Amino acid sequence: MIVEDASTNLACLSPVAHRLIFRDGTHQNAQASYLHEHSMDIYLNGCKAMELVCVPQFLPELTLGRLLTKTVIHSTEEIQRLRISRDGGRVDVTLSNPGNRILPQNSAETVSLQPVKGIFWTPEWIFQLADRFADGMPLHAATWATHSCFLARNGKILFSCEDIGRHNAMDKVIGYALRKSIALSDCIVYSSGRIPVDMTVKAIRAGVPVLVSKAAPTQEAISLANAYGLTLICSARRDSMRQYSGW
Repeated sequence: MIVEDASTNLACLSPVAHRLIFRDGTHQNAQASYLHEHSMDIYLNGCKAMELVCVPQFLPELTLGRLLTKTVIHSTEEIQRLRISRDGGRVDVTLSNPGNRILPQNSAETVSLQPVKGIFWTPEWIFQLADRFADGMPLHAATWATHSCFLARNGKILFSCEDIGRHNAMDKVIGYALRKSIALSDCIVYSSGRIPVDMTVKAIRAGVPVLVSKAAPTQEAISLANAYGLTLICSARRDSMRQYSGW
């Protein structure tokens, strides 16, 4: 797979002036940084397939992760070339064998899911991820408007990213693993966002054995994790966590 990314140094933040109003009726002029909502169209062999709104960082990784979790591809071997325009608004993906690739209408569709294999992990590894998250991420520290996601293996963080949406952030860590030929079946993914069925499906489709979140799951996500062998750990904070599956 050849990756051509011309979208270097795209701005993620801009300062915006505003008026800060207090309850006692006083106010003052202020300035703070705010995220850019970046629109990106993905084309498969010349045909527009999807549009994403994201933070303009790690766009190749986001594209690869989204294509995998949408079951458009199963590995990078199915891609000849991935090219991103200078403004980051267009991604052209050349598939080796385009065939009849139909995107699922429902991202929570479970027809193509396969059980995942468990791996060895320790509570200390999870607490270390919670510590790292509590220490803060740069865009979140500046705006309080992003979700974060970590990719870890054997207690070490391999990659971290942020995005407006938790789905994008998770796709970025999955795409990073694909691009760097890291076996997701050996990894733990930590997300800052809640875990409904569609986030659980992403992990299972990617073959991630352990999905961790600072937030809470839904009952349906817990049932799905149990059905497919995914270890699901949520409410993962510095002092405690809740394990729902993968005993």
